[in-house]
Amino acid sequence: MKTAISIPDSIFEEAERLAKTRGWSRSELYANAVTAYVNSERFSGVREKLDAVYGRNADDSAIDPLLVLAQARSLPKGNW
Repeated sequence: MKTAISIPDSIFEEAERLAKTRGWSRSELYANAVTAYVNSERFSGVREKLDAVYGRNADDSAIDPLLVLAQARSLPKGNW
């Protein structure tokens, strides 16, 4: 897909230098940048959803100390 965008000159110049440094064409650079951004946004809001489930306070999702002890005792003795 061919498209036209407008960006500030300073960003364009930095992008040109980066593309040259990486050995990429301008199209490769912009495609890689947009792909990275889209992938980073894919999980947007995940932390907020997890906080809603598990709570924002670390103590809300802490493991009971007695359970930790029972789990530790259930492991076989020996070298790992």
